[in-house]
Amino acid sequence: MPIDIETLQRKSGILGQSEQIQEVLQTIAQIAPTDISVLVTGESGTGKEMVAKAIHKNSRRKFEPLVTVNCGAIPAGIIESELFGHKKGSFTGANETRKGYFEAAHKGTIFLDEIGETPLETQVKLLRVIETGEFMKVGDTTTRRVDVRLVAATNQDLGAETRKGNFRQDLYYRLKTITIEVPALRGHPEDIPLLVERFGLEFATRNDLSFRGFTSEAIRLLKAYEWPGNVRELKNVVESVLTLNPGERLTPEMLATQIQVAGHHAGSRLPVVVNIPPEQSDRELVLRQLLYIRQDLSDVKQLIAGTEINRQIDPYLPSPVPVLPGDQSGLAPQQDITSLEQRPLIDPEAVGEITIEELERDFIQQTLIKFNHNRRRSAEALGIAERTLYRKIQAYGLDKK
Repeated sequence: MPIDIETLQRKSGILGQSEQIQEVLQTIAQIAPTDISVLVTGESGTGKEMVAKAIHKNSRRKFEPLVTVNCGAIPAGIIESELFGHKKGSFTGANETRKGYFEAAHKGTIFLDEIGETPLETQVKLLRVIETGEFMKVGDTTTRRVDVRLVAATNQDLGAETRKGNFRQDLYYRLKTITIEVPALRGHPEDIPLLVERFGLEFATRNDLSFRGFTSEAIRLLKAYEWPGNVRELKNVVESVLTLNPGERLTPEMLATQIQVAGHHAGSRLPVVVNIPPEQSDRELVLRQLLYIRQDLSDVKQLIAGTEINRQIDPYLPSPVPVLPGDQSGLAPQQDITSLEQRPLIDPEAVGEITIEELERDFIQQTLIKFNHNRRRSAEALGIAERTLYRKIQAYGLDKK
């Protein structure tokens, strides 16, 4: 039975609607049910371990152990003992026979992170256990068998390392049969609004903080930054700025000490297009927020007047839901009130009667009509990949008759 991409994404926690992330998910869905070895490549901080976990959790081995090994953190002198175990008395300090990581992962999956850091002599034994399932403990003469699936990861160019003689060619070709390249964050900035929302909500919930989201100018700044540390760096920035500004709508000025763009501090003024509401550039984030707009006009006036409303985040929902005492109504904090008054996206009377799928369908349909069903121009206007638009047209039955 094929793996549903939306279910896979929800369970794995791999966030993103960009074409690059969707391709990663498609590959995981195709290879997870098999036992083939996988090489996951990508820069540090892109989320290679999450890919390995997703492969394991959607495989036939999902009820067996997933053993994660950071090869770069194990000294060369003991890495074979750690991977394959050792026999009592095989070296000084070996006071008992010990299982290695491969035995611990029997029937399950072993994830070798930073595999490029393993010594050449260890790579020979890795190749053997991958191909035959056989290995020997350090100091032992008995061949043992193990049934594991191997997922390896590296942030190095193993092809270049192979040409330099730093990595065995036979092991490299054995690993690269299936390769998943996790994209750098700068290659899919359209996923940043979704990522910062999730990171902010999770951190706020864990630490009992109020999270009111980022301004559209702050989102533009985050998209313009290069993110050398990728998703890991983005998460750290979100948690830092939220800690220093709890309960505030996060602005570029608040990000000034965290990131710089093109040599300028984040607090500098960024060009802003006039009369274009923030939802046009941050469509995915706003579509989720629209589902939770529950406050009537009197509450909007109350907010404009500066009256403080006590809000809390419902940790059981994937997006922030303001919960007010008594009537349980609330306005999503990221909604731009001025924009809402000038150009309401939905009729306030329709709130509670319309789903996000219906809203998205109507939004896509109106965009297609505006551009005479030109998919390329419509996709550009919506800020999504043309292939993603095609899938949504098929799903919503919006083909031009």
